Amino acid sequence: MLLSRKPKPWESFSASGSEEDTCTVWNAVDSGRCLQTYSLHSEAVRAARWSPCGQRILSGGFDFALHLTDLETGTQVFSGQSDFRITTLKFHPKDHSLFVCGGFHPEVKAWDIRTGKVVRSYKATIQQTLDILFLQEGSEFLSSTDASSRDSADRTIIAWDFRSSAKISNQIFHERYTCPSLALHPREPVFLAQTNGNYLALFSAVWPYRMSRRRRYEGHKVEGYSVGCECSPDGDLLVTGSADGRVLLYSFRTASRARTLPGHTEACVGATFHPVLPSVLATCSWEGDVKIWH
Repeated sequence: MLLSRKPKPWESFSASGSEEDTCTVWNAVDSGRCLQTYSLHSEAVRAARWSPCGQRILSGGFDFALHLTDLETGTQVFSGQSDFRITTLKFHPKDHSLFVCGGFHPEVKAWDIRTGKVVRSYKATIQQTLDILFLQEGSEFLSSTDASSRDSADRTIIAWDFRSSAKISNQIFHERYTCPSLALHPREPVFLAQTNGNYLALFSAVWPYRMSRRRRYEGHKVEGYSVGCECSPDGDLLVTGSADGRVLLYSFRTASRARTLPGHTEACVGATFHPVLPSVLATCSWEGDVKIWH
């Protein structure tokens, strides 16, 4: 028995953005059927997130637009216009009326859905933000960037104070690789960074955010793709896509490979566990397909 309660209807759904201009909702567990496609953007959608209540989808695109869409009615609860192409966004873990987004711009910006306005800006000497990860229940967050040259390795991962917009640290990751995705462990005070060095690096989630020299997760390929990673809900496994199309699961404790799935014919760029059904996994690829694994 996987559930202690009956799941709500939207808990079997997954959402996906596309390199076209749509955001799609799928019945991920029962049928794999496309339930609804929302044509909200005029250019590619690179970022789409469920709201914490599970009834809305926040999307950001290359058209600079942001939309929060009600799943049942299809109406726009919030719409905003950024001043850059958006590639990543995250809801604040405590105050769900706030979200942070980044993209092709030196700044990361925090928005308030209630007012429809930017409430904070976080500026770094970079060109693009690749991913965002909240820490410490939302009082801090990390941004990973495109900075990877010898003189900019201290800006690859930056820690920010959410309220004051001040940098807490930029002396976190000193290897000459970008980190296209970040993931927080659900039980331990650590986070993981996917690196273009073809390994997952493990860091403390508490200042000074030291990287573990004894444990790294290797065996998959990144090779310039924005390959996602995630922890299982119980924290025992890590899942990552791979540039060769495989899906790899690692033991968090030992860093050994627990399982390899054949995955996709092109690069697998995303892998995520179902929030209620821990044995269900969704993956997506560069060729545009989404697969559900049980």
